[in-house]
Amino acid sequence: ALICISPYGTVTFVSSLFEGAISDCELVEQCGLLSMLEPGDSVMADKGFDIQHLLAPIRVRLNIPPFRRGEQVFTPDAVMKTKKIAAVRIHVERAINRIKEFSLVSGVIPNSLWDIAEQTIHVCAYLTNFQPALVG
Repeated sequence: ALICISPYGTVTFVSSLFEGAISDCELVEQCGLLSMLEPGDSVMADKGFDIQHLLAPIRVRLNIPPFRRGEQVFTPDAVMKTKKIAAVRIHVERAINRIKEFSLVSGVIPNSLWDIAEQTIHVCAYLTNFQPALVG
Protein backbone atom coordinates (compact mmCIF):
# COMPACT_ATOMS: atom_id res chain seq x y z
CA ALA A 1 0.00 0.00 0.00
CA LEU A 2 1.11 3.56 -0.64
CA ILE A 3 0.71 5.73 2.46
CA CYS A 4 0.72 9.54 2.39
CA ILE A 5 0.96 11.89 5.33
CA SER A 6 0.53 15.63 5.69
CA PRO A 7 3.39 17.91 6.79
CA TYR A 8 2.00 17.56 10.32
CA GLY A 9 2.12 13.75 10.33
CA THR A 10 -1.55 13.05 9.70
CA VAL A 11 -2.31 10.06 7.49
CA THR A 12 -4.12 11.52 4.48
CA PHE A 13 -4.15 8.68 1.97
CA VAL A 14 -3.83 4.90 1.99
CA SER A 15 -3.94 3.13 -1.35
CA SER A 16 -5.51 -0.20 -2.09
CA LEU A 17 -3.37 -3.29 -1.62
CA PHE A 18 -1.73 -4.72 -4.71
CA GLU A 19 -0.87 -8.39 -5.10
CA GLY A 20 2.45 -9.51 -6.48
CA ALA A 21 5.23 -7.30 -7.73
CA ILE A 22 4.42 -3.76 -8.80
CA SER A 23 6.83 -0.94 -9.62
CA ASP A 24 6.71 2.42 -7.86
CA CYS A 25 5.46 4.07 -11.04
CA GLU A 26 2.72 1.49 -11.58
CA LEU A 27 1.63 1.84 -7.95
CA VAL A 28 1.37 5.64 -8.22
CA GLU A 29 -0.44 5.44 -11.57
CA GLN A 30 -2.97 2.84 -10.38
CA CYS A 31 -3.67 3.92 -6.80
CA GLY A 32 -5.58 7.13 -7.53
CA LEU A 33 -3.15 9.53 -5.84
CA LEU A 34 -2.37 11.51 -8.99
CA SER A 35 -5.99 12.61 -9.36
CA MET A 36 -5.90 14.10 -5.84
CA LEU A 37 -2.82 16.22 -6.35
CA GLU A 38 -3.06 19.85 -7.40
CA PRO A 39 -0.60 22.14 -9.20
CA GLY A 40 1.88 23.51 -6.68
CA ASP A 41 1.71 20.47 -4.39
CA SER A 42 4.94 18.82 -3.30
CA VAL A 43 5.47 15.09 -2.86
CA MET A 44 8.31 13.74 -0.72
CA ALA A 45 9.71 10.30 -1.48
CA ASP A 46 12.82 8.17 -1.08
CA LYS A 47 15.49 8.74 -3.71
CA GLY A 48 14.70 5.47 -5.47
CA PHE A 49 11.06 6.47 -5.86
CA ASP A 50 11.55 8.40 -9.09
CA ILE A 51 8.10 9.47 -10.25
CA GLN A 52 8.98 12.95 -11.51
CA HIS A 53 7.76 12.10 -15.02
CA LEU A 54 4.30 11.38 -13.53
CA LEU A 55 4.20 14.56 -11.44
CA ALA A 56 5.62 17.10 -13.91
CA PRO A 57 2.56 17.15 -16.23
CA ILE A 58 0.31 18.10 -13.28
CA ARG A 59 2.88 20.64 -12.00
CA VAL A 60 3.59 18.81 -8.74
CA ARG A 61 7.12 18.94 -7.35
CA LEU A 62 8.98 15.78 -6.30
CA ASN A 63 11.10 16.27 -3.21
CA ILE A 64 13.77 13.56 -3.01
CA PRO A 65 17.26 13.61 -1.55
CA PRO A 66 20.02 14.45 -4.02
CA PHE A 67 21.86 11.52 -5.64
CA ARG A 68 25.56 11.01 -5.21
CA ARG A 69 27.19 9.71 -8.36
CA GLY A 70 30.27 7.53 -7.82
CA GLU A 71 32.92 9.33 -5.80
CA GLN A 72 31.30 12.72 -6.30
CA VAL A 73 31.10 14.85 -3.16
CA PHE A 74 27.85 16.64 -2.32
CA THR A 75 27.82 20.39 -2.76
CA PRO A 76 26.98 22.43 0.35
CA ASP A 77 23.49 23.05 -1.12
CA ALA A 78 22.95 19.31 -1.65
CA VAL A 79 24.04 18.59 1.94
CA MET A 80 21.59 21.19 3.25
CA LYS A 81 18.76 19.81 1.09
CA THR A 82 19.49 16.27 2.30
CA LYS A 83 19.39 17.39 5.94
CA LYS A 84 16.09 19.24 5.47
CA ILE A 85 14.47 16.26 3.76
CA ALA A 86 15.81 13.85 6.41
CA ALA A 87 14.37 16.04 9.18
CA VAL A 88 10.90 15.68 7.65
CA ARG A 89 11.34 12.11 6.40
CA ILE A 90 11.65 10.86 9.99
CA HIS A 91 7.99 11.81 10.53
CA VAL A 92 6.96 9.63 7.59
CA GLU A 93 8.80 6.69 9.14
CA ARG A 94 7.22 7.37 12.52
CA ALA A 95 3.75 7.49 10.96
CA ILE A 96 4.29 4.17 9.17
CA ASN A 97 5.63 2.61 12.38
CA ARG A 98 2.49 3.71 14.23
CA ILE A 99 0.42 1.76 11.72
CA LYS A 100 2.65 -1.30 12.10
CA GLU A 101 2.15 -1.23 15.88
CA PHE A 102 -1.37 -2.57 15.44
CA SER A 103 -1.10 -6.34 15.98
CA LEU A 104 -3.53 -7.02 13.12
CA VAL A 105 -1.06 -5.65 10.58
CA SER A 106 2.28 -6.09 12.36
CA GLY A 107 3.14 -9.37 10.67
CA VAL A 108 1.82 -11.72 8.06
CA ILE A 109 -1.91 -11.33 7.58
CA PRO A 110 -3.55 -14.76 7.89
CA ASN A 111 -5.44 -16.10 4.87
CA SER A 112 -8.64 -16.13 6.95
CA LEU A 113 -8.45 -12.31 7.16
CA TRP A 114 -7.39 -11.64 3.56
CA ASP A 115 -10.92 -10.60 2.55
CA ILE A 116 -10.79 -7.71 5.01
CA ALA A 117 -7.03 -7.00 4.90
CA GLU A 118 -7.40 -3.78 2.93
CA GLN A 119 -10.09 -2.39 5.22
CA THR A 120 -8.05 -3.44 8.26
CA ILE A 121 -4.97 -1.55 7.06
CA HIS A 122 -7.06 1.54 6.24
CA VAL A 123 -8.70 1.52 9.68
CA CYS A 124 -5.37 1.07 11.47
CA ALA A 125 -3.79 3.86 9.40
CA TYR A 126 -6.58 6.34 10.05
CA LEU A 127 -6.81 5.42 13.75
CA THR A 128 -3.27 6.75 14.13
CA ASN A 129 -4.68 10.22 13.41
CA PHE A 130 -6.34 10.08 16.82
CA GLN A 131 -3.00 9.59 18.58
CA PRO A 132 -0.95 12.57 19.75
CA ALA A 133 0.43 14.66 16.90
CA LEU A 134 3.75 13.57 15.38
CA VAL A 135 4.79 17.11 14.52
CA GLY A 136 4.57 20.30 16.55
